[in-house]
Amino acid sequence: MRVAGLAFREGHLLVHRATHEDFWTIPGGRAEIGETSSETLVREMQEELGVSAEVKRLLWSVENFFRYEEADFHEYGLYYLMEIPESFPFHPSDIVHRVADGRSELEFKWVPATGQALTALDIPPYFLAEEIETLPESPRHLVWRDGDLDAIGARHD
Repeated sequence: MRVAGLAFREGHLLVHRATHEDFWTIPGGRAEIGETSSETLVREMQEELGVSAEVKRLLWSVENFFRYEEADFHEYGLYYLMEIPESFPFHPSDIVHRVADGRSELEFKWVPATGQALTALDIPPYFLAEEIETLPESPRHLVWRDGDLDAIGARHD
């Protein structure tokens, strides 16, 4: 189970990636046993950003099917709207934060919160590019199969 948070500032969305990878994603991480999804998100933001995040509302619950490093995955993801303190750095194009995460280094940056910008940057799961400009008012459940073009239009439950 992965929990991720969407943070916005000045029309931009905070994204991150492991420096050895080509793609970016929404900040978050794996839930630990006995931890609620909100607690997971708060912990992950403290560990990765060094700030206390305020978890707002659930946007999506997603059954995400994808292939990574030649293996198939089925991930259950919860995507929340969150707020992070204004003290966290903002720049519209530069890397604003780096942190060691196990054997990886993560880097964070702000990108325009548009479908076009997310598509250009390669941010899986790819439903995010379609949904970023019209966040749901109430939680939505999605079944998403990255790369399965036949699933488009039939992926929302």
